[in-house]
Amino acid sequence: MTHSLLTLRVQHLRELFPGLMASAIVAAAAAFLAEHYATPVMLLALLLGMAMGFLSDAESRSKAGIDFASRSVLRFGIALLGIRLTVGQMMALGWEPLLLVIGSVVLVILISIAVAKRFGFDPLFGMLTGGATAICGASAALALAAALPAHPNKERATLFTVIGVSALSTLAMICYPMVANTFGLSPSEAGIFLGATIHDVAQVVGAGYSMGQETGDTATVVKLMRVAMLVPVILAAVLITRARGVEAGTERPPLLPGFAVGFLALAAFNSTGLIAATVQDLGNELSRICLVTAIAALGMKTRLKELVTVGLKPVLLMIGETVLLAGGVIAYLMWAR
Repeated sequence: MTHSLLTLRVQHLRELFPGLMASAIVAAAAAFLAEHYATPVMLLALLLGMAMGFLSDAESRSKAGIDFASRSVLRFGIALLGIRLTVGQMMALGWEPLLLVIGSVVLVILISIAVAKRFGFDPLFGMLTGGATAICGASAALALAAALPAHPNKERATLFTVIGVSALSTLAMICYPMVANTFGLSPSEAGIFLGATIHDVAQVVGAGYSMGQETGDTATVVKLMRVAMLVPVILAAVLITRARGVEAGTERPPLLPGFAVGFLALAAFNSTGLIAATVQDLGNELSRICLVTAIAALGMKTRLKELVTVGLKPVLLMIGETVLLAGGVIAYLMWAR
């Protein structure tokens, strides 16, 4: 019996191998191009994956592995994000930035849901784009998509959100330091502004340290506070999914998905100080590899013509979310002086 089980597992790995290798190769190519041409790696992985879309055709040997990468590898990468966090990092800045992060995340998501509904979209599309904008960009979009209920357009909506949030995050990395200087923000205030508004972690780090060590350190910690908001927002998404019911033949989703539990466990363990810096760096790098591989696989499963048909309203929604977040944080910083 043990031999039969081992044989089945080996056979399953053989089925997954072509698709996993294809996803990993696309991810590696995206990482190489991102490093040499200063372009968001998530965006490159998505676009390169879309160019290799024929690999996910139903009759392709790669399909099983690509599906696995877009689901299981994605969840593992999200769980590993928790190794970036410690409670001490968040408490060091005091309660005001924490309340600012919580308030801005809740406000942006609620307004996004309302506007999406007004535009005639499923309100959960507003939750997806609002969560990506308010929390941590492409990583948040992927995490929320994994927790939201199944929908015929979910993958297309996820891919569109990743493209939009990556492009806006890159633009913010370039423009927001100039905004901080225009409003005369101190190094600490500039760090709070950048960390609370730029979508992706890498762009926050790039913009923050371009303005100085103190600004970069503050921006990074504030950004990690936003990453911590992933768990309550995922929980809200799961509660919505459970309230809507499940399709026949499918199981009711757990109250907190396994990847969210892993995220919390790693963050809690990391807060004890028992994880060495080298292990943290390894976890961060492995998380990045998994997420880039997953987005490459998602790109392979999406056709460009499907994204072209989304129209202008979703674009306006994401731009509006970005402006709302930046304007709200600047207004708070001006008021708090």
